[in-house]
Amino acid sequence: MLILHYTGMRTGQEAIDRLRDPAAKVSSHYVVEEDGGILRLVPEHKRAAHAGISHWRGHAALNARSIGIEIVNPGHEWGYRDFPALQMAAVCDLCLDILSRHPIPPRNVVGHSDVAPDRKQDPGELFDWQGLAANGVGLWPASDPPPPPESETLHLLAAIGYRTDLPLPVLVTAFQRHWLPSRTDGIADAATRARIAAVAALCL
Repeated sequence: MLILHYTGMRTGQEAIDRLRDPAAKVSSHYVVEEDGGILRLVPEHKRAAHAGISHWRGHAALNARSIGIEIVNPGHEWGYRDFPALQMAAVCDLCLDILSRHPIPPRNVVGHSDVAPDRKQDPGELFDWQGLAANGVGLWPASDPPPPPESETLHLLAAIGYRTDLPLPVLVTAFQRHWLPSRTDGIADAATRARIAAVAALCL
C-alpha cells in the first residue's frame, strides 16, 4: 500500500524533527516539503510507524504492509491550506517512482483518513487526488453511474476497502474527503452514492 498524509503541525521543520525523534515513536518513509523538497527518513524495505490503528481491504495494522509519505501542511488544526503546485508535482513524481518499484494497485493508494476514518482527516479535501490519478497515481472515476439504493452504500464502501464497523456518516465523510472533496458532510445523498458506486466499480 501507499498511504499519503499531511504533517498536521505548525511548520515543516517541527514535523521533520518529530518524525526523526525516536522518543516520538512515529515515522514515515518520506516527507515532501512545500517547496517540493523530498526527504527520505526510512528505507522503503523497513517499517515506518505512520498509519497507526488502520484498516484497508480486510487488512489491519497497515504499517507492516505500506509505504508512508508525509506532506507538509499545517492541517485542519493549525490552518489547513492548499498544497502548492511544486509540492503536488513532487508528490506525484515520488509516488510514480515508488510505484515503479512496488506492485501497488491503484486501489491501494489512499489517504490516512481512508484507513483510519474515525481518527484522521488527512491529507484532506484540499489534496488533489484527481490530479494524481490523471498522472497514474491512484483512482478517479471518469463518470458516475445512476445512484444505487441507500441500502447498498455500506456494501459498496466495503468493496472499495473501508472497514464496516464504524457509523456510516464517518465512512461517508472519509470517502468524500478523497473522492468528492466539494463536500464533507457525511450524507450519503444521490450524488455521493453515485460516486461511491463509480469508485467501487474501479476496485473490482
